[in-house]
Amino acid sequence: MLAVLSITVPIYLVMAVGWLATRSGLFARAEMRTFGKYVINLALPALLFNALSQRSVAEVLNPIFVAAYAGGSLLSMAAGFFWARRVAGKSLSASAIVGMGTSCPNSGFIGFPLVMQVFGGSTAGVALALAMVVENFLLLPLALAIADSDLGEAGTTGTRGERLRAALRQSARGIVRNPMIHGMALGFLFSLFGWRLPEPLAKAVNLFAVSTAATSLIVIGGSLVGINARGMARDVAAIAAGKLLVHPLAVLLMVVLLPPMERELQTAVVIMAAVPMLGIYPIFAQKHGHDGMAAAAQLGTTVMSFFTLTSLLWLLGQVPR
Repeated sequence: MLAVLSITVPIYLVMAVGWLATRSGLFARAEMRTFGKYVINLALPALLFNALSQRSVAEVLNPIFVAAYAGGSLLSMAAGFFWARRVAGKSLSASAIVGMGTSCPNSGFIGFPLVMQVFGGSTAGVALALAMVVENFLLLPLALAIADSDLGEAGTTGTRGERLRAALRQSARGIVRNPMIHGMALGFLFSLFGWRLPEPLAKAVNLFAVSTAATSLIVIGGSLVGINARGMARDVAAIAAGKLLVHPLAVLLMVVLLPPMERELQTAVVIMAAVPMLGIYPIFAQKHGHDGMAAAAQLGTTVMSFFTLTSLLWLLGQVPR
């Protein structure tokens, strides 16, 4: 267990530094957005480029990983949506936001640093790239399209089909403009053709890449300052259970059912599914008026994830060797 704690404790210590730095006024909460923009627009694209360009196409293209991650995530999204819609009686948009919370992890800001602690940057980078393909091309567009198709919200116009198509078009435009997608595409091209960057440029890209883990964890910690979770215990508990328990179990089920893949990637895909939801979860929920629920769920899930992730790594027996 001490070996497992040596993996998880540093992750949450850096988050705690981010929280304390923001809570004490060293950084303003708004400055976390600036740090977050740096990670999303510069550091993560560089990291993804490095991870893909430095490995062969056969290693990069792993359909079993993608199928396990996509299948398990869709199961978890469906479970969250069903609970919110049928059990809790929430609106279509609120149910979609709950489903997003139970299926869309923070693979870049928490998943990557955690997998890197276990297996190193090479495996973590490939796992991150494959996870982001599923998240950006399937999970987020689907959840946002369902939320945007809610005809019961004030100010909505058009039929459900028209709103769904408009939401999907908007998601497609967002994918095309996403710097992380650009980094993955360039990395894949370099891997496919065996290209290499000139050494000075490669070193510059690497400087951005190695800054990803610490900066992203500082952002997560700082972003938790000021969140109020009072009066939302039921929603927080349900979303946290879906994200921290149902999602990794669903992905693990898919890993068992599908053909085998490299053992490190088998473990990495489960770890990716077990981390808290994406950092901009409340921002996606804000459009539909569910940002309070989303922020509270993010706070509760992040706090509880220390215990669930530590337990998961202990159960998997993945300790540094």
